Amino acid sequence: MRVLTAGLFGLALLASFANAEEVGEVDTAFKLIGPDHKIKIEAFDDEKVAGVACHVSRAVTGGVRGAVGLAEDTSDASIACRQVGPISINGELKAGEEVFSERRSIMFKKLRVSRFCDETRNTLVYLVYSERLVDGSPQNAISTVPIAPWTGETDVPKCTDEGGGWF
Repeated sequence: MRVLTAGLFGLALLASFANAEEVGEVDTAFKLIGPDHKIKIEAFDDEKVAGVACHVSRAVTGGVRGAVGLAEDTSDASIACRQVGPISINGELKAGEEVFSERRSIMFKKLRVSRFCDETRNTLVYLVYSERLVDGSPQNAISTVPIAPWTGETDVPKCTDEGGGWF
């Protein structure tokens, strides 16, 4: 019964990764029983800012606990976001709005990505960090995307445009 319950929790964790596309992974430590410890790279698009894609690398705990979904992954993560096409803002954006999240343990820990705007430089700022139910981790990383014209584009949106205001 415990194995079945752990397996169902593992499936629930996998379901939370649905909005990310796995790009690749590398092994970081051999485990005799269960999968090896890994670093996984995943990609996601900012749903409200067309033309921006982000890649997140994160540590994944292996072993028996990792195999059944009971391990708590570390707070280590890195992010890189880039303009991949003409940028358009779809809907209202809010400072610190969450654009991506993944569970890092069954109940208590999440990896989150939030978006901010540096209005002075017309630049999007993406922050990746880990959050725990009781105490979070100060480990974090940022990536910036200057909003620039794309090939042949003359109109460049601003972080404060009415179509996508920040506040």
